[in-house]
Amino acid sequence: MKSKEYLEQAIDFLQRIQETQLDRIEEAADVISQAIIDGHSLFGFGCTHSSLPIEDIFYRAGGLMLVNPIFAPGLSLDIRPPTFTSKLERLEGYAQLVLDRTPAKAGDVLILVSVSGRNAVPVEMAKAAKAKGMTVIGVTSMAYTTAFPSRHSSGKKMYEYADVIIDNQAPPGDAVLEVEGLPQKCCPISGIMSIAVLHAMIAETIERLIAKGFTPPVYLAANAEGGDEWNTRLLEEFKDRIFYL
Repeated sequence: MKSKEYLEQAIDFLQRIQETQLDRIEEAADVISQAIIDGHSLFGFGCTHSSLPIEDIFYRAGGLMLVNPIFAPGLSLDIRPPTFTSKLERLEGYAQLVLDRTPAKAGDVLILVSVSGRNAVPVEMAKAAKAKGMTVIGVTSMAYTTAFPSRHSSGKKMYEYADVIIDNQAPPGDAVLEVEGLPQKCCPISGIMSIAVLHAMIAETIERLIAKGFTPPVYLAANAEGGDEWNTRLLEEFKDRIFYL
C-alpha cells in the first residue's frame, strides 16, 4: 500500500527532524524571541510551494500574530500558467524589489524557506535581507541544495547567507515513493517537513517569550466563542508590528 508507505516515510522524516534539528530550531526560536522582546518584527518568505509553510504559520488559529508574510507578485500558485512562476523564481534582481516593498528593517528577522535553495530569488532575498541588517533563518534541504549547482550568477546558494540553517531533510528531487511502472519517484515530502519545522519553531518561540516575561499575541479560532473579540483586541495592541492588515 503506497498510502501506508508514504505515511511511514513522513513519520520517519519527522523523526529525523527531531533527532537532528532540534538544536537549530531552538537557536532560531531564541533569535526570534529576543528580536520580539527588543521591539523588532518577524517576516517570512518563500517562492511558490515554499511559500505554503509560511502561509501555514500566518493568520490561523493558535498561530503567532506577529508573523508577517511577504508575498511576491507572480510567485503564488494562482498564477496561470504556473510554469511562469518557475521562470520568475530564477530572475535576478526581483528579490530586492520585493523586499524593498516591505517595512522590514535592521534588527528584524526573516524566515526564508527554499528547499533547493538554488534559484535567484531565494538567494538574493537572503542576501538583501542580510544587507539590510536582518537576521535570516533559512529552511532548506542540505542534501538537495548541495546536489545541484546554483542558478544564480554568483554561484551562491540561499543557505550561504543564512544566520541559522534548518535542514528539512528532504531528498534531492523531493519525491520519496517508487511505484512499479513509473520511471520517476512521486509524492514530495518537503512540505510536511517544512511546515512541521516552522510550527515547532513558533512553539519554541512562544515558550521562550513567556519565560522572558512577554506574553505573545496568539490567535484564538475565529469560529470559537469569543474568538473575534480576542483577536481584535490583540491585533490592535500589537499593530505596530503587524503589517498585513
